[in-house]
Amino acid sequence: MGINETLEYIHSVKWQGSKPGLERTQELLKALGNPEKKLKFVHVAGTNGKGSTSICIASVLKEAGYRTGLFISPYIMKFNERMQVNGEYITDEELVELTDEIRPFADVMVDSPTEFELVTALAMQYFLKKECDIVVLEVGMGGRMDSTNVIETPELAVITSIGYDHVAELGPTISDIAGEKAGIIKSNGDVLVYGGEDEVEAVFNTVANERGAKLRKVDFSRILSREFSLEGVNIDVKPYGNIMLPLAGAYQPYNATLATTALELLRDKGYKITDADIVKGMESVSWPGRFEILGRNPTFILDGSHNPQGMEATAESLRSHFADKKIIFVVGVMADKDIDAMMAHVAPLAKVFITVKPNHERAMESTALAERLKHFGVPTIDCDLVKSGIAEALNIAEESDVICALGSLYFSSEVREAYTSTEIN
Repeated sequence: MGINETLEYIHSVKWQGSKPGLERTQELLKALGNPEKKLKFVHVAGTNGKGSTSICIASVLKEAGYRTGLFISPYIMKFNERMQVNGEYITDEELVELTDEIRPFADVMVDSPTEFELVTALAMQYFLKKECDIVVLEVGMGGRMDSTNVIETPELAVITSIGYDHVAELGPTISDIAGEKAGIIKSNGDVLVYGGEDEVEAVFNTVANERGAKLRKVDFSRILSREFSLEGVNIDVKPYGNIMLPLAGAYQPYNATLATTALELLRDKGYKITDADIVKGMESVSWPGRFEILGRNPTFILDGSHNPQGMEATAESLRSHFADKKIIFVVGVMADKDIDAMMAHVAPLAKVFITVKPNHERAMESTALAERLKHFGVPTIDCDLVKSGIAEALNIAEESDVICALGSLYFSSEVREAYTSTEIN
């Protein structure tokens, strides 16, 4: 197969849907010789910040000299981003070869794996072939029943901030959601948590005690100062001094401190990670689609916020950078999201909402989204296509304006492509 046929196979309708249980992933991995049992992991779950936290940990481990795998979802520009070794994406040739190797096993399974389960198995085989010293493994959704949870006790489990997202799958209460995330806590393992509401922390403590795991909570008082710019944030984290993290967003100092604490715990376990590795690794991070500046005059921001907690953080970031300026929002969302709760955070900042439909099977129609947003009392323009929405935003914006495209990580590549082509024209 070529790369196009390979991607068609991976995205095939045959694998569509979400089915509970780890059995299919376990069956596929067993057929491959259980590559996951020959690897070491940092397992990262949470509602928000798990991608940023994962990339920070992976960047420092690479700086420290470890051959580091990174598994993320969703991808922003290209499928190959999902599997990386030392910051290099899996090549098209490697992806074709791996898929050809796994395909005979997947095709004969009576209970077919989902796409994410198939991709998880691909990643495990890839990281073993690349002889990774350690893999930073980001959970897809939840934790307990996520296909990445087939691994045995990791070097460290990390749980980022918890909020309301995927409530249909994970449960209606914050305790239910925390319980699903706590599913990555393994017997006698080490776990680091961001913390949060009392009921969230109570769930983590209970599960850790039941499983004999050692639980730590990150200490954010270590952040002595923070200075924001659109290029990133300069944070003074005790005892490292100033770290220039090239990630914008008011929430990034917390993700960075969580990652720093995780790396210190790995160092306590014998990993050779110096203070200089931590500083340099953090300063080398690249993470597109997270409060990313695509252009100036007007300022154009691409942000992947896709749940209420993420939108609250985006609103905080916009206020910190642009004070009381009203923002032109280009919005595309998945239909299963809590749209009212999400948009309530940014509506007070909005000059206008421009609605679009991302190219994804779960995306909400732009007309329906426009109707939902009208009750916020903000002028709304329905543009349907992402490209049309970006063109409209640039057309109505003055040089001093700010445009922010947000609502889903899934349409980041469409936004980037549309913005680039519109700017060229």
